[in-house]
This record gives sequence, structure tokens and C-alpha cells, in this order.
Amino acid sequence: MNTRLTRSALGAALLCLVFGAQASSHREAPFITTVPKVDASDFYLFRSYEAGRDGMVTLIANYLPLQDAYGGPNYFSLDPNALYEIHIDNNGDAKEDITFQFRFKNKLSNNGAGTQLNVGGKTVGIPLIQSGAVSNVKDANLQLNESYTLTVVRGDRRSGMAQAVTNASTGATTFDKPVDNIGKKTIADYASYAAKHIYAVNIPGCQTPGKVFVGQRQDPFAVNLGTIFDLVNAPVSVITDPSLINAAPNTLADKNVTTLALEVHKDCLKSAGDDVIGGWTTASLRQGRLLDPKPASGHQTSEKAGGAWVQVSRLGMPLVNEVVIGLKDKDKFNASKPKDDAQFADYVTNPTLPALLEIALGLPNTAPTNFPRNDLVTTFLTGIKGVNQPKTVAASEMLRLNTAIQPVPFAQQNRLGIVGNILAGGSDNAGFPNGRRPKDDVVDISLVAVMGGLCMANGDTDKLGFGAACKPSAVPLGATAFKLHDAVDQAVVPLLPAFPYLNTPVPGTK
Repeated sequence: MNTRLTRSALGAALLCLVFGAQASSHREAPFITTVPKVDASDFYLFRSYEAGRDGMVTLIANYLPLQDAYGGPNYFSLDPNALYEIHIDNNGDAKEDITFQFRFKNKLSNNGAGTQLNVGGKTVGIPLIQSGAVSNVKDANLQLNESYTLTVVRGDRRSGMAQAVTNASTGATTFDKPVDNIGKKTIADYASYAAKHIYAVNIPGCQTPGKVFVGQRQDPFAVNLGTIFDLVNAPVSVITDPSLINAAPNTLADKNVTTLALEVHKDCLKSAGDDVIGGWTTASLRQGRLLDPKPASGHQTSEKAGGAWVQVSRLGMPLVNEVVIGLKDKDKFNASKPKDDAQFADYVTNPTLPALLEIALGLPNTAPTNFPRNDLVTTFLTGIKGVNQPKTVAASEMLRLNTAIQPVPFAQQNRLGIVGNILAGGSDNAGFPNGRRPKDDVVDISLVAVMGGLCMANGDTDKLGFGAACKPSAVPLGATAFKLHDAVDQAVVPLLPAFPYLNTPVPGTK
């Protein structure tokens, strides 16, 4: 394989890493639809581009997707019987070397009695989370207090050395989570309220303090979700005309998610011998669950959980489980670890998505014909050599970030990541697939890749080294493959300029 990539060839090669990434991950497997609190929707990994945060890396895991802001009265607290984790592989062996573990506790005020009112001489508990305007998580008007602990584990996630992450100001090991954005009458200035819950933290083993935020955010992903899953229910002329990139609505614009955001110095994440790290997020539930037919008074008392942790959710690259993994293996993928990804190789070497797009778009004989799809396998499972491939790598699915590449300010970021940067002749090498930033439009890049853009760039001389079968004659769409898009522009999604970067959540009332 040719390991020397020219500037133009590199831009094309990067297309293939985003194979399968066409939307944030929503309801991607049969079992996960029954437990939405542990359903991961997106994972981001990038060098922090906030001014004054040089050397920091931001990790964002979003859970509980498709939140309607008006979804009261219980809203969207995370599951105290679950374990939420962000994993880092810093030596390329497809095994976690560092894991950040989040555990939640949701408690009623007044020592579990909650808020009560005197009604006709009797003290009676109220049905709502709040009894008046709320200014902080300890407010007397708020009867549900949400908090969490954060632990860093070095080595195996279950048997490695575990140490508590602490508040850099107080030394506390418990952090308050802000209540969701119920509406303007309950919380007049939610942005300021939520900002109080960005904590500076001391991470054992790290010389530089980091940051943590857990709370509701506006879903940062832009996609015409319903149209995509309705057999791409859009005219072919729309998705092949670059001038119509804003022709479709972002169906996630009025949805919220719950965000677990961390900022950690790169030197605390990478190994001494390699600047490239890999990352993914998982959620686990206890193996046993006992439902009490006569639950006691309190908060979430119907379930008694016990036994070993069982992984039920996994997310690195966006939408791999939705449109790459076959339906019969979706739960299996969610329970798997990157080191075992060889069992899913057929879904990448012989992907069904191009054939499904032929059917959906009514364009027979338009799928690439180079099998096995080594153009996708090489980059998708290992990272791009010279960009974000570890020095020693075991093929596996995860986001990979070269921490040595400098971040680019938001205004100068190319929404097509490195691919767009190459085409534009710019200097933005800090975007997808070198990690993933909120602004990166992985939808458009992946459509190009899956329909043969990589082979178009590989040419008849195999200049990218993906095999002689990966050439323009194997791409029936020809140059049209470079024009594909989903008619939604990721670059116009509202975002914050600083950590945690994701926008203030949509309020229940305005």
C-alpha cells in the first residue's frame, strides 16, 4: 500500500473514514429503544478552540436524544442505575487505557420527602419538580436535586486503578447537575444558570486542571432525519445540487440532549510515544433488575438493580450502528468492544448502504463495484497514515484525534473538515475525521465517500494505495459523487464559543 499521500490525495482519502456517518445516533438498536436514558446520540473529540485553552482536548458524549423541551413534569434526568463512560485508547491496541466514569444520584429535597404544601390542614407533596422560580440547584423551590460523581480509571475499565476527580475549588467529589430548561418563568436566564455548573476539576495523574459540565443542551447535530430514514424521501435533483444545501429543514433544531462534557489537557490523554488518541463512549446497566409491584415513596423506587455491569450502548463514529451494522447484529454491536470489531468486518467490506441508496433514490446500478471495499476498510478502521493513524494500530471503530495538530478558531473552521480544507486550499487540519468538532458536516462527506468519491480520487494508477479495483470506472456516479449532500447545513447550527460549546437548550416555554 502506498503510504505517501499528496495534498490532494489526502483530502480524498479522508472521505472514507466517515463511512456510515449520516446523522447523530438515535434509536439505533432494538434494545436501546427501551432504555432511552442510556442511548448515546453523538460523540465529539477535538482540540479545544476556545481562546486561552491551548493544549486542551474536549470530549463530549450526548445521551437521551430527541428530547422535546416541553417533556415535563419529570423532564430528562439521567439514570442513577446506569454507568456512563468515555474511553481513551492511547496506544492503538483497541483497548481502553483511560476511562472517565459518570454516576448519577437523583434525590428529592427535604431528606427525600420532597416539597409539600398545606392543603386544607393536610401536608401533601406537589406533583411538579418545581414550586416556583429557580435560581440554583439548592433552591427551596426545586424538589429534585440531581448530582453526579466522576471517576478516572487507568487500565481496564473494570479492574484498573480508579480515583475520584475533585472540584478544583472545594475538593468535593460530588458535582451538581442543573435542572433542565423547563421554561422562562421557572428559570429566567437559563444560560447564566447553567454556566454556574461548569466546574474546574483536578484529575488524578494530570498536572493541568480540566473542566466538566453535565446538563441539557440543544442538539448540535443538523440533519433532515425523517427524510433520510424514509428511504431518502427527497428529489435526486435536491441532493445532487450543491446550491440547495439549505433546501431542507434541520429536524433536530427544536430537540435537546443531555451532555457529558470534559476538557482535559492533551498530555494527560496521549501516551509518551504517540500523539494520536482514540475515543468512544459507552453506557452500561446492571445485569439484574427487580421491579417492585409496591414501590415505596421516593424517587425512582420501582426498580432494584444489581449484578455486574453490562454494556448496552456504544458510540464512536456517528451512525455506524444505524446504517452500517445489520439489524440482527445491532444489539450485539452496542455490547461489543473495539478490540473485537473483526466480527463486523463484512458490514464494511461489503456495505449494504450503497445498494439501499440505489433503491431509495430510484437510481439502479449507481453503487460502487469495487469489492471488498478496501477503500473504506483501511481508513475507517485504522485512521489515515500521517494524519490520525496511531504508530501501532489494531483495526477497530472509534474516533481518532491527532492531538499535535493545532485547533482552528470557529470562524475559520471548514464545515467539511480536512476534506473541505484541502479543496479550499486552506489551513484547517483540525476537523473531521481528525476527531470531530460540532461544526463538522459529517453527513455530506459520508454521502460522497459511500458512493465512491474515494475511488474517483484514487484514479487508475492507485495513487492512494487502496487497490486497483478502487478506480473511477468502479464509480457509476462519476463526478456526481462529489456533489452529494443532505440539503441541511451543519455550519449554521447555533453553538457557543467556549466550553462546553453546545448551545443553551431549547426552553419548554419561551
